[in-house]
Amino acid sequence: MPGLVALALASPAVADDFAPDCAAAGAFLDEAVAAGRTVGASALVWHHGEEACFVSAGDAVREEDRPFARDTLVQLFSMTKPVTGVALMQLWEQGRFGLDDPLEWYLPEYAATEVLTGESETGEAITAPPRRKITIRDVLRHTAGFSYGPWGPPENASDRAWLALEPLSSDNTLAEFSQKLARVPLLYEPGAQWHYSAGVDVQARLVEVLSGEPFVDYVRAHIFEPLGMKDSGWRRSEEDLDRLARIYVQGEGGGFTPMPRDAWLEPNFAGKPMTMGGSGIVAPIDDYMRFARMLLGEGELDGLRILQPAIVRLMATDQLDPRIAPEDRWFLPDKGNGGFGFDVFVRNGPPLTPDENRGTRGEFFWDGLASTLFWVDPAQDMAVVFFTQKIDFDGSLHHDIRQAIYGAHYTGPE
Repeated sequence: MPGLVALALASPAVADDFAPDCAAAGAFLDEAVAAGRTVGASALVWHHGEEACFVSAGDAVREEDRPFARDTLVQLFSMTKPVTGVALMQLWEQGRFGLDDPLEWYLPEYAATEVLTGESETGEAITAPPRRKITIRDVLRHTAGFSYGPWGPPENASDRAWLALEPLSSDNTLAEFSQKLARVPLLYEPGAQWHYSAGVDVQARLVEVLSGEPFVDYVRAHIFEPLGMKDSGWRRSEEDLDRLARIYVQGEGGGFTPMPRDAWLEPNFAGKPMTMGGSGIVAPIDDYMRFARMLLGEGELDGLRILQPAIVRLMATDQLDPRIAPEDRWFLPDKGNGGFGFDVFVRNGPPLTPDENRGTRGEFFWDGLASTLFWVDPAQDMAVVFFTQKIDFDGSLHHDIRQAIYGAHYTGPE
């Protein structure tokens, strides 16, 4: 696979002359705030075994003139996903399941899940059994055919089934979510397309079933506590509001409006039962950097190992079948010259155009709805965490923070 080649080529020894440009990173954040591209942001860079820089600009809460600080808490949204993937792969390391085991062996509700093949004249779903079973590998790499619900008006019977069942309602438990998702017709045959989905929430349910523990309890005991991520979690207290960044929604005219309080706080402060695998962690930047540093250390941080090196390499290896054409990978090609591993994008080659995000072959990363980002660059022995709280998702911020850190013409070591 291309990712295996990338990992073989990615070595800190080939890039000793590189240094992240922290001054440029700080200048970019200042400029982004001044230009009205975001209300506040921060970035933390770890390089060659030590902190290279922390930079921040703007406000966490504009209405209170509260700056975006080192201890600011942010809602990570989909940057939760790699944490869930690590939790599940810990259980794989223990021999609890096989990557190519049918999902239904552990979650029997998926034995009856079918693929959408059409619609009747009255709009009812026409379905058929999938040509092969959904595997856990599919669930880890977004090739199961699952939906994430409609991204706009419903387009098909699967979208309408999602809206009727509301699998990811905050009022559902993960068990209830899984039962409902299994009734939503698959959009594609398993393995046929890359489609971003609720598959990581299925991973969270698998963690519960395989470990016998509630998902958040498992993550706290086996990831957060061992890594010293003392300030990370799904359930938050009222005291946390003093450090929680507001989420700002940018309007058509460019101005920012705070997300309505109920929507902003519901995932973490309303006591709802849903604890998603694909979203929901609240954390400060130093906590998430500890997670990123563990991945940079191939499963080890400060002498404590939570995953074997080969498993981190496996997660950071492109798992997509080359027969999945670019047009069948949804928005993934927009992320850069690469593919997808287990819950992370994997760069398979250097940037191909000036417009592509700067990066190094062998790096892996993911981002979040409120425009957060992290990446791990083994070739440069570097991890970066970028925090902001801006909706809609703004990939241009990611392009520009990478360009600041790497330089405009960076393509990585040969």
